[in-house]
Amino acid sequence: MEMFTADSKLNLSSAYLTPGFAFGGSCLPKDLRALTYCAQKADLTLPLLESVLPSNQQHIDRALEAVLQTGKKRVALVGLSFKPDTDDLRESPQVSLVKRLLGEGCQVRIWDDQVVLGRLLGSNRQFIEEVIPHIGCLLTDDLEHAVEAAEIVLVATRAVGKQRLAKCLRPEHTVIDLVNLDRCRRVESAASYEGICW
Repeated sequence: MEMFTADSKLNLSSAYLTPGFAFGGSCLPKDLRALTYCAQKADLTLPLLESVLPSNQQHIDRALEAVLQTGKKRVALVGLSFKPDTDDLRESPQVSLVKRLLGEGCQVRIWDDQVVLGRLLGSNRQFIEEVIPHIGCLLTDDLEHAVEAAEIVLVATRAVGKQRLAKCLRPEHTVIDLVNLDRCRRVESAASYEGICW
């Protein structure tokens, strides 16, 4: 894969071809649904496009299964929005994952330095209030507070610094990296460090 993505003439960005966790946001999922709907109205089948959203859902299923297989119930989620440097939670896979973890009886604490409930507006606020109406009691602006009582730490953003996260982790923590942090940014002090889709 490293050799394949090294091409800079045909492959403008290796990010397009690098496997990763589920995507979200206000545009891509909506646009995919619109394209497949238009195709159905025109009596066309688009197997590749029609498989994208179910494949995306399977990534969330795998993350949920990775947590449940540990048998641990206290989870810290580091990163809630669908991409760094935004507070947009619309169709964020992390929001879907939190909802399912709560449904499985897990205790979840969430840290995302971009997400401040009081600043969420419009459809972004409406979305989170409909999906997780009690999100306020799960969010914290203190990373250490989010991680301290957890048994599992889900890393869902590249925006958290290695040193900052390392200060919070204990040797008995299980870390599940959803974003495939660069090897030099991974925290090695945890008992278990695993990833999804990498």
